[in-house]
Amino acid sequence: MTQHHGGERAADIRRRARDGGVDSPRPEPLLEQQRQFIADASHELCTPVAGLRAQLEEAQMHPDETDLPTLLKSALRDVDRLQAIVTDLLLLARLKGQVAEREPVDLAELVRWQLSAREDRRAARMAADPGVTVSCVPHQIARLVNALLDNADRHATGTVWIEVRGNGTSAELVVADDGAGITGADRERVFEPFARLDSARSRDRGGTGLGLAIARDIAHAHQGTLDVEDSPGGGACFVLRLPTVLRSHPPA
Repeated sequence: MTQHHGGERAADIRRRARDGGVDSPRPEPLLEQQRQFIADASHELCTPVAGLRAQLEEAQMHPDETDLPTLLKSALRDVDRLQAIVTDLLLLARLKGQVAEREPVDLAELVRWQLSAREDRRAARMAADPGVTVSCVPHQIARLVNALLDNADRHATGTVWIEVRGNGTSAELVVADDGAGITGADRERVFEPFARLDSARSRDRGGTGLGLAIARDIAHAHQGTLDVEDSPGGGACFVLRLPTVLRSHPPA
């Protein structure tokens, strides 16, 4: 009797889960998001794999006509893209619920350091309030800053503007470009993994499609926010807000 009722109960749970009942362990919208993420990730991984396979098969069929240095250069480019996507996927997974040791960091100094290490970048103009300090995991905030700078570099037509400012109990980092901008309807979608926007701000010019998703997760992990706001120049304007900390000063 107990086994019979247990079987009925299990069948009822499965039915209610399938039909979206209150006992469903995972709401249907979450399952759909997971399916979409898996499909998008698979597509992004398959593209460089398919390109790599096509090149190798062509070289195998026509070895005497293959330019080996060109083949290796192209193959390594596909491998680099695969590695970048996998690395970003792992980082995105690790950020969920991660607790790491933090330390006080001058936000403007961190941004300047990241700017100085970049090559082939757009002209950047930076303004910063002194002493804007945040408690953070430095390498994570550096990754966030680089994601915003990468995005601005790809879409700017000439100049990138950067501002670090204190605003009460918040530190704000503004990264703006003079590119095509982001419409109001896309200002949340741009933070979705592998988002494809119906505008000039596509991913055709580089990126894994995960940079802004990772950046927002890093902001949230630091009790902060990352949003797209209006830009006076007409391009995109990303604003990061993090809680500030007060550095203790020795007595005079």
